[in-house]
Amino acid sequence: MVTLLLFLVAIALLVWGFVRARPLGKIGLLAWLQSVVLMLPWLLFFGSFTLGIYFNLVGVLFLVVSSVGIYIYLGRRLRALGQDELAMQKLKTAMVASDLAANEPAHDQGAPATMSTSPATAEADPTAEPAKASTDDEEVRLPAEDQTLLEGIFGIDTFFRTETVSYDQGAIFKGNLRGEPEAALAQLTALADDRLEQRYRLFLVPDPQGKPVIVALPKSRDPQPLSAFQKGAAVLLAIATFLTCLEASGILLGFDLLTAPDKWPAALPFALGTMAILITHEIGHWLMAQRRDVKLSWPFLIPTWEIGSFGALTRIESVLPNRSVLFDVALAGPAAGGLLSFVLLVLGFVLSHPGSEFQLPVAFFQGSALVGTLAKIILGAALTEPLVDVHPFVLIGWLGLIITALNLLPAGQLDGGRIVQAIYGRKTAGRVTVITVALLAIASLANPLALYWAVLILFLQRQQERPATNEITEPDDARAALGLLALFLTLATLLPLTPSLAGRLGIG
Repeated sequence: MVTLLLFLVAIALLVWGFVRARPLGKIGLLAWLQSVVLMLPWLLFFGSFTLGIYFNLVGVLFLVVSSVGIYIYLGRRLRALGQDELAMQKLKTAMVASDLAANEPAHDQGAPATMSTSPATAEADPTAEPAKASTDDEEVRLPAEDQTLLEGIFGIDTFFRTETVSYDQGAIFKGNLRGEPEAALAQLTALADDRLEQRYRLFLVPDPQGKPVIVALPKSRDPQPLSAFQKGAAVLLAIATFLTCLEASGILLGFDLLTAPDKWPAALPFALGTMAILITHEIGHWLMAQRRDVKLSWPFLIPTWEIGSFGALTRIESVLPNRSVLFDVALAGPAAGGLLSFVLLVLGFVLSHPGSEFQLPVAFFQGSALVGTLAKIILGAALTEPLVDVHPFVLIGWLGLIITALNLLPAGQLDGGRIVQAIYGRKTAGRVTVITVALLAIASLANPLALYWAVLILFLQRQQERPATNEITEPDDARAALGLLALFLTLATLLPLTPSLAGRLGIG
């Protein structure tokens, strides 16, 4: 049943991608095919195991290399088609702008606007519908002089403004986007910075009907750095996480440090290994943030007795330029921490032999579809024994994969939630968050760990990430494919094998 659910989720993602890609024509279908090619080896891998067909490492490498080769070929075709499509789009835009310039009467480019004095709404999301007019004198509104200057930056070659609506100390400018979103926003931002002394930040976002609008907000509303108190809390949480990693390591070794504190030297290597994975995860975020000129807060590590840590909560302290940057920063951490965990796990399996230092009940390998299948490939007949001798790296890598997978769950401001928001937009990300929390609540009936994580998400991470200045332009197909792959591997890590399927695979 669990394996069937995994396949249904994977197929649902592919069908969803096809429905989104089909309206885009040949370019959309090629991008969708790239996603299929990237996921196909993993579907074949797990599907063959379900049928009792086992791939050795050479077979797995062949599938992956073939997938990468086809992916690169499709990418080249996609870029070639994209350049032709962009050229046609620019030509059509130029023709429309020329017709407008010839037919419109001579007047100020911003003149067609209709003035509205709606107050700021209580919501922080500029994509929400603005509130209706109000007589509340205490509302903080955009100064009339600033509004006039902002209205003067628009033109028929960038964004043809038709209406201005007051919004949350700023304004929403409705109208028609002309040309490529990134270039138009850059031109408007340069004009706004020049005329208003860089006091306002412009956002290009879709309204509830999906039509592009420009939102201007004062830069005083930008994310603020951590206070000294918050930094102190981050340090205390890091210390607490190290202690819980020691306790979780002791439990793995068969003793409780709270009752036998003198055994801490035996637990120290495991605790350091787990901390190394957590630190590598955060370094991945930090390196990508530096590359993309993004500021991150100090990480707030989350301690837990069961597995040592749930990972870390890290705030983005910059206004991001587009959704691609959000995707890159979000994925970099799990990619770094997950890769280290995967290498340690595989290396641990390779180094395992009869008489290895640790013995795990074979039932442990039924707890993860990914780990169980990898163990079957490398350890083979050893999984038919009640106890399996393993190298310590297996335990460290396994814990690292679980922590990485928990952070890749598609909810709120978790790495997985940011990835879904970057690829599919804010509306879809909000719905997926609700579904994820509901599934965690159901899973908590069998595993209390799911309940703890669901509560943490509800209280700390349920909100979406702040909008980027350009919310219109979607990430490219390569990022979409990597996001699907990350979510698929998350499911493969967290979903267990059923006893019947594990028995057919020779696990137990």
